[in-house]
Amino acid sequence: MLSLLFSQLAVANFFESSSNPFGKSQQDGPLPVEEAFVFSPEVGEDGRVVLRWQIPEGYYLYRDRVQVTPPDTIEVVSRSNSTTDTKDDPLFGTVEVFHYDAEVALQLKSLLETPADGVLSVSYQGCWEGGICYPPVSKELPVSAVPAKLTPISAASVPAATTSKASGAPVSEVAPRGGVSEQDKFAQLLSGKDWLLTLGAFFLAGLALSLTPCVFPMIPIISSIIAGHGHRITTRKALGLSTVYVLAVSVTYTIAGVLAGLFGENLQAAFQNPWIIGFFSAVFVALALSMFGFYDLQLPASWQSRLSQRSNDQKGGTVTGVAVMGLLSALIVGPCMAAPLAGALIYIGQSGDPVMGGAALFALSMGMGVPILLVGTSAGKLLPKAGLWMDSIKAGFGVLLILMAIWMLDRVVSAQVTMALTAIVLITTAIYMRALDQLSSEAKGWHRLWKGMGVLMLLYGVALMIGLLSGASSMVYPLQSLASANGAVAPSKQVAFTKVTTMAQLEPLLADAKQQGKPVMLDFYADWCVSCVELDTFTFSDAAVQRSLDAFVSIKIDVTSNDDAAKALNKAYSVIGPPALIFYDAQGELRPEYTVIGMISADDFIGHIAPLAAR
Repeated sequence: MLSLLFSQLAVANFFESSSNPFGKSQQDGPLPVEEAFVFSPEVGEDGRVVLRWQIPEGYYLYRDRVQVTPPDTIEVVSRSNSTTDTKDDPLFGTVEVFHYDAEVALQLKSLLETPADGVLSVSYQGCWEGGICYPPVSKELPVSAVPAKLTPISAASVPAATTSKASGAPVSEVAPRGGVSEQDKFAQLLSGKDWLLTLGAFFLAGLALSLTPCVFPMIPIISSIIAGHGHRITTRKALGLSTVYVLAVSVTYTIAGVLAGLFGENLQAAFQNPWIIGFFSAVFVALALSMFGFYDLQLPASWQSRLSQRSNDQKGGTVTGVAVMGLLSALIVGPCMAAPLAGALIYIGQSGDPVMGGAALFALSMGMGVPILLVGTSAGKLLPKAGLWMDSIKAGFGVLLILMAIWMLDRVVSAQVTMALTAIVLITTAIYMRALDQLSSEAKGWHRLWKGMGVLMLLYGVALMIGLLSGASSMVYPLQSLASANGAVAPSKQVAFTKVTTMAQLEPLLADAKQQGKPVMLDFYADWCVSCVELDTFTFSDAAVQRSLDAFVSIKIDVTSNDDAAKALNKAYSVIGPPALIFYDAQGELRPEYTVIGMISADDFIGHIAPLAAR
């Protein structure tokens, strides 16, 4: 869906770019060369250099005429450039040229045993569409402290160049799907001038992400809050509370995203530690016990009295409580990374523009909040107004909150503990739903449906318990080990990941892969990352995917701890948060255009890595 969205946006941006604000028209005659090709190089850290040109309408720069000559003590390890156009040039034939904006990204390395200083010689040549070609222009660019040993980020086609203030993101000569990764497409989109088009695109992207594990856990939270009001809730109040919750989530996502983009700190990852997760799980349990009728959760009477003066029809503290729950949900419950979010963070980090990036993040999170808003509002309309059914509905949401608490604890406890707790809750709930009781012949349809749901919960709970006792660890396939032992199915093959947690562990593995001439896949993973588990369960478990990865060296980079070593790995590869799949080719070159952020299906993954596997 996101690819379809970008194909439509590309058409819109094409027509929008028919005019260019730079310089004069062709009818004014050729500009001086310094105005026709405004050169603005950027020398970064770790030997990274980005050469940039601004080019007025009616002029073009030859890609192959951009030449860089380093001094004897420095070599150019890799080079990538922004998108080019094919032109039938009367002077050179069919050539690749830059229009409007151009970028060439370089990665330098010292040939000495220590960092080296020197001067790069840069030459370039372009033409005016009116029929004049300029002579080559030469520039000298001093560089200093070029490192002798490259970190993995430096072996890339320069990740810094993937985030440009210009219109195009650099890509290598051979790239899948047009050569630009999904997150870079979103970063490029933010560089455009049409705010409404951009924000609309991010809102639609949020809608596309709304039915994912990033959002699912928030639905029972707001539903439980609505149900907790019982018969007192109205559709209008349910809409109001749902709106407060979604706005709190959206504002939190925006603030956390802007801070992450500007300072490189993933606040969501920082909240994924056992103490915070344990506390939030305890909050869910306390809310569940309130749903079961053990007690009522209320603010002190004096606080309620003051708050009621501001809104007589609103229970004291409810709006504040819902807003706080939305804030915590955004930071703790659903820490997910996807291409649109990564693209916005890339744009903020490189451009230093938190306004446009923040607005895009807000639009994205509001799109993701649409189903939450719909479910919360409809819960207020559909819930029974009073009676035993209302108590049953509240108890049902209480069970959901208990399961939410277990789901969160899964990030810090073993899979076996999660299976045991889930099985206990499901079996106990099924018994309370009279799954083992016989229905009377006069039982109505709703009673039969209720019991049917209880029987299903009982069966799944028993399956989990049996799987646990047989040594299984999968919530999705709890009986797989038994089926494999009986020969019913072949034991599932696992991707042969090598797990690392530090750069020192990673570097020799990359060196060995290069020596063997094998491509490499780096899987940035964390136990608390929902989409990471989804990748393992549904993509990497696929037999065809596993066969495709036989040609690769597969390395799982575990950043669960979010310690200094994990942060160093994230920074080295410009990964804002997991999941992220990073690829090297068989020659040992990092291929940023193949980077995948977020979930990818098995079929898409196989097609995505095929060009790398074939080399």
